Amino acid sequence: MPEQDIGETQRKFWFYFSVMTIIAGVAFYWVWGLMFGTWDLFATENLGAYSITVLLIAFGIVGALLTKKKPETTK
Repeated sequence: MPEQDIGETQRKFWFYFSVMTIIAGVAFYWVWGLMFGTWDLFATENLGAYSITVLLIAFGIVGALLTKKKPETTK
């Protein structure tokens, strides 16, 4: 049983880490937009900021999906 608890604790940690990564991506986008006053997705000078935002959000979503608890099957 203790091994099961350790696995569950690790799963929860990585799930919350993934959620925090999503929040960090959204926060980065808002802070960048407020600091520089630009929300134009097609401006080439903002490409770096938007690529960081997309990476943070994408890794957060993938991480959250990979750590989702598997449904238990009953026989």
